Amino acid sequence: MSIEATAKHRYARLSPKKTAIVMDLVRGKLLEKAKVILSFDKTKPAKMVLKVVKSAEANAQVKNMDISSLYVSEIYVCPGPITKRGKAGSKGRTDPIKKRTGHVFVKLSSLVTPGEKDTVKKEEKIETKKPAKKEAKK
Repeated sequence: MSIEATAKHRYARLSPKKTAIVMDLVRGKLLEKAKVILSFDKTKPAKMVLKVVKSAEANAQVKNMDISSLYVSEIYVCPGPITKRGKAGSKGRTDPIKKRTGHVFVKLSSLVTPGEKDTVKKEEKIETKKPAKKEAKK
């Protein structure tokens, strides 16, 4: 069982369709690489997603996780409520304006499970302690 750190931004004022394009860039990447990709992207969804990724990183630090071995295991956006507004149109009509919102979710996982480091070291010690085999004399 691996330890995970999560963060979410609910009711973010951004289009879920545009945000999903940005999320596809960082899904499955190491944390440091994902932060670099998002910091160089100039779009509004990239800035919002970067904030959520940094929040998940801070949550991982609180859980005493190794930051260097973290990667973005899950990242997705769900549509939120749509606020409907109107704009004056031709012939006295109103044209609709839909202001979309989304819920951004990020989950960071560790590449190495907490107990895995110890088992590898124990196996290496056991192998080094074995005596060399002697050949029988004929």
